[in-house]
Amino acid sequence: MEAAAATAATKGNGGGGARAGAGEASGARKKRGPGPLATAYLVIYNVVMTAGWLVIAVGLVRAYLAKGSYHSLYYSIEKPLKFFQTGALLEILHCAIGIVPSSVVLTSFQVMSRVFLIWAVTHSVKEVQSEDSVLLFVIAWTITEIIRYSFYTFSLLNHLPYLIKWARYTLFIVLYPMGVSGELLTIYAALPFVRQAGLYSISLPNKYNFSFDYYAFLILIMISYIPLFPQLYFHMIHQRRKVLSHTEEHKKFE
Repeated sequence: MEAAAATAATKGNGGGGARAGAGEASGARKKRGPGPLATAYLVIYNVVMTAGWLVIAVGLVRAYLAKGSYHSLYYSIEKPLKFFQTGALLEILHCAIGIVPSSVVLTSFQVMSRVFLIWAVTHSVKEVQSEDSVLLFVIAWTITEIIRYSFYTFSLLNHLPYLIKWARYTLFIVLYPMGVSGELLTIYAALPFVRQAGLYSISLPNKYNFSFDYYAFLILIMISYIPLFPQLYFHMIHQRRKVLSHTEEHKKFE
């Protein structure tokens, strides 16, 4: 999930870091970019999302200072976290209507995986909300999203500071494994409660002649991290080398 949604270089939202074009038509579309109205909308969207994740960051810091402990900080930012992470569903629409050049399938996977973790795991299994692993992925997501939405905002305005570009293509080295660890540990912590309550499971017999074991489904999700994590992580390493080396070469000729 974080494997899909950290600072993945293949994900676009109107700024740089969009997927590579397929063919001349795609290349021309990338050069033109979104129209003035779409650009204005995307700037507003990214500014709002940046502000939202900053609210979450401030909420975490304030709660920590007030409590003097990092345990159970999730409750202090639960509502804004749900709201702004769910708000990322609009990014699927952005791809579908063509105002950003990213893949609808890839973006859907990236966004839905996080939404799933927030609602179908953390929200649904309340016993895990006090786990430190939740704070682990929340912190990773928060830093990642502040950087990512800032990156898109400044890219749309054609004034991208090097520091933000560097942060987007560098901090994932730590944030990505940190987020993945938090996600996996949270799902693992939820398993006993899911099994005990039979959460979201459907057993036979029933009129639909269909069964579903949510416990087994979560285990499959955890297993899926094994092939996905290394593949996406090293892809991001490759993107970092390409983007930052290109920036350094460009600076030499300025």
